[in-house]
Amino acid sequence: MTHTRLILVGTVAAVVFTSTGVVHADDGPSVPPGTEATVAAPVEVDGNDPDLKLPEGATLAAAKVLDIKTVVEDQSGDERREDTNSDVKFALQAEVLFPKDSAKLSSQARSRISTIAQEIKTQNATKIRVFGFTDNLGSSAHGDVLSRKRANAVQSILDQELNDSNVTYEVRGYGEQYPIADNSTEAGRKKNRRVEVSFPRSES
Repeated sequence: MTHTRLILVGTVAAVVFTSTGVVHADDGPSVPPGTEATVAAPVEVDGNDPDLKLPEGATLAAAKVLDIKTVVEDQSGDERREDTNSDVKFALQAEVLFPKDSAKLSSQARSRISTIAQEIKTQNATKIRVFGFTDNLGSSAHGDVLSRKRANAVQSILDQELNDSNVTYEVRGYGEQYPIADNSTEAGRKKNRRVEVSFPRSES
């Protein structure tokens, strides 16, 4: 299986304009030396430096390091994993879990969900979100019901796999809301038909 890995790291210094008042570690590839993520801004910015050319009355907000997001998606796009400093999210396309327009899990679905359950155990997560989504074909009401049924089906298998009374779930069906791709193409609609499972990362 071929994976695509995208790592986004950013540091921003925001300019706040005022007039008179108060005005989120795996075993993946290593990064080049000197580019490792840090918890502090890599450079100090002097808010009084004339080269900043701030408008009169403007002040420079404190620099902050943005959350690091790692995205891994298989070449077919069937599975996607997003890691941030605080959360892990898996997105599985509906086609790998369910027959068309159905909430009955396919024969291969359990092994996919079992892999997610193992990661939940690894992260010692006890609060799990399972959200279902559809494309914009058909009625919105139908999409809402189908996405909720699919989320419930995935949650049921997770519950069996985890078998832990300390785990709580938030299960929702969002239908065609929150698309991640263009619904005007079949490739985009395929990405939007998905179930997402997310949970906090372990602090250790």
